[in-house]
Amino acid sequence: MDTSRLKRKINPVPEDIEKRLIKENLMEAYKNRPPYQQNDYLGWILKARRPETREKRIVQMIEELRSGDRYMGMKYRVR
Repeated sequence: MDTSRLKRKINPVPEDIEKRLIKENLMEAYKNRPPYQQNDYLGWILKARRPETREKRIVQMIEELRSGDRYMGMKYRVR
């Protein structure tokens, strides 16, 4: 991920999320998203206080990566 232009804190990919993306065959879809989206997903997931909330957010990210047309609940179109 080229994070050189991001002005906010860069979130490293936690090992459990990386394993999930690989297991779901979505690592490429994740890496094809712009760096700000990758970072936003991770920041959003990492801010969850409860394990249930964290898991719900991971599932949402996976579903959005799989569909390819959503980003954090909003419509997304690949440029």
